Amino acid sequence: MQNEKDPHMWELAQSRVSVKYHIGTYILVISFLWVMWFLNGKRYTGNGFPWPVWPMMGWGIGMLFHFLGAYVFPKQRIVEQEYQRLTRNRS
Repeated sequence: MQNEKDPHMWELAQSRVSVKYHIGTYILVISFLWVMWFLNGKRYTGNGFPWPVWPMMGWGIGMLFHFLGAYVFPKQRIVEQEYQRLTRNRS
């Protein structure tokens, strides 16, 4: 049937859509933090950096790994590579 979904492609599609929602949430929340920082009279922390830089960098690292897992190293490809390695070692 043409209406049936390939489970591997469906999982990959879900993963990629999840990354897009993650990016949208990141932009929304980080923008809010920067507006709060700008409207607050205390623009800098003691070390001279605006404080929204820290959550932006921390969350950005997590987002990078989420992106890499969905687009660069998808689970399906890693599982396929491991399967190929196991079958080579078995022979």
